[in-house]
Amino acid sequence: MTVSNVLRWFHTIRHLRPVQIYGRLWFRLHHPLIDLSPAPPARILNAKAVLTGWRGSSLLFPMVFRFLNEEHELAGVDDWDNPSVGKLWRYNLHYFDDLTAEGAETRTKCHHELMLRWVDENPPGHGMGWEPYPTSLRMVNWIRWSLAGGILSPECMQSLAVQARWLSEKLEHHLLGNHLWANAKALVFAGMFFDGSEAVRWLTVGLKLLRRELQEQVLEDGGHFERSPMYHAIVLSDLLDLVELSVIYPDALPMNDVSAWREIIPRMLYWLAVMTNPDGKIALFNDAAFGIAPRLRDLEDGAKALGIVFDNYLEGPMHNLPETGYVRLQKGPAVVIADLGEIGPDYMPGHAHADTLSFEMSLYGQRVIVDTGTSRYDVSDERMMQRGTSAHNTVQVDEEDSSEVWSSFRVARRARPFDLTVRQDHNLLIIDASHDGYKRLNGSPVHRRHWSLSDRSLLIQDIIDGSFTNAVSRFHFHPDLMVVAEDNCEAGTLRLLHGEKIIWHAKGGGKSLVTSTYHPEFGLSIPNRCLNVEFEGNICEVKFTW
Repeated sequence: MTVSNVLRWFHTIRHLRPVQIYGRLWFRLHHPLIDLSPAPPARILNAKAVLTGWRGSSLLFPMVFRFLNEEHELAGVDDWDNPSVGKLWRYNLHYFDDLTAEGAETRTKCHHELMLRWVDENPPGHGMGWEPYPTSLRMVNWIRWSLAGGILSPECMQSLAVQARWLSEKLEHHLLGNHLWANAKALVFAGMFFDGSEAVRWLTVGLKLLRRELQEQVLEDGGHFERSPMYHAIVLSDLLDLVELSVIYPDALPMNDVSAWREIIPRMLYWLAVMTNPDGKIALFNDAAFGIAPRLRDLEDGAKALGIVFDNYLEGPMHNLPETGYVRLQKGPAVVIADLGEIGPDYMPGHAHADTLSFEMSLYGQRVIVDTGTSRYDVSDERMMQRGTSAHNTVQVDEEDSSEVWSSFRVARRARPFDLTVRQDHNLLIIDASHDGYKRLNGSPVHRRHWSLSDRSLLIQDIIDGSFTNAVSRFHFHPDLMVVAEDNCEAGTLRLLHGEKIIWHAKGGGKSLVTSTYHPEFGLSIPNRCLNVEFEGNICEVKFTW
């Protein structure tokens, strides 16, 4: 192992909590016995669940599935864990999300057959389907489907109890974050669905974990601590599911827990509103993609149905989310969402990108400057590119990343933002921010960025303090735009779908318009254009006018 690799590992591991190290060893060595004793009786229902069905169906034909923009057939028993198919696709196969998708009631027969196949072809404790995360999601989907009127066969009821017992012994303490959260939610669902002393134990463990993780994972500004709008929406959806569970089983859950869930949901809805573009979809920061989590409007509808009151959020030109580090500016036809915060929790930055001081911009309701998004999680050059600084609307110095992202979910040294100010100056909305992510390089360069938004323009000024060899500021354009460059890219025109025109003027060194790729969904790669502006001296400037 080279010295650079040793240092990379050191700067990655030094931030971890002890449980992430010894817990990983315990998880690998601990093999609980399979408990096949009869399932506890089901708890008596007081009401039925309502499946909102925000997600499109993934079951195209009997045993043909489409996940992550890929289609595969579940032809035989080996297809549950076919190594020729990506791991994330196989995970989705084991989630059983189609049970709660749009029009699920029309596919009841297929769902019955699919659940029985899963029980027959996935023996307890064996295969990817028994990993804790897919087990957690599957348990909740089976239970929600049953609570909405589906009839679980005796075989599936028995399997559900075995899954809950297994999960209770395989909690992902070493991964923490959204994995441990999903484990806890599943145990709460199992503890409410079943009756008796065993169910009480599951419920007790699940609630204890949820209390701790809710306090840890949802920050004061209402945002999820991993700073990913997609994972934030998933956790918010989970909380709505838990509140609905308290309605189905009134007085069975502790009121303190239910009250805490109801109180935090409005803050989380506000955060998501700030992070939602005018097209109704999330900003694509930090491993976010469309189609994985409910949209804001779906979550708002769910909250209203549960009697949760929330405000009309986005009046006013500036919305600052200080704990997660995002700022939204809106003026005239423009909306700017800027990423000014830490990349994520120090001990768990797995979904972070090297995107400090990046931003997205929409005009006239359409996306114009876009984060390039996320299309895959595997260890690959493409995954590295999507996490790297060059895939974002910020400055890259000496061809290095602002934070040392590596592998699929690891980060060594990471950028720290500082000197952040957000203010209104007459008719201008202004952000100033800096970060130290490049100080590890020769010359100790520091990136400083200034945004100035008016009714008719956005000015971006970048300055680098310290010495460096080369630096470039990038602006990735939405693929629907018609892009025309002039005067060696010192100026150019962006034409929106409905004819609106945006003009850019760039000052700096060399300028170029290059082909890039946009990844709004998993499994999707769309060609787009990217404006590169090299620094002249220690400064460059780009102004967009409309």
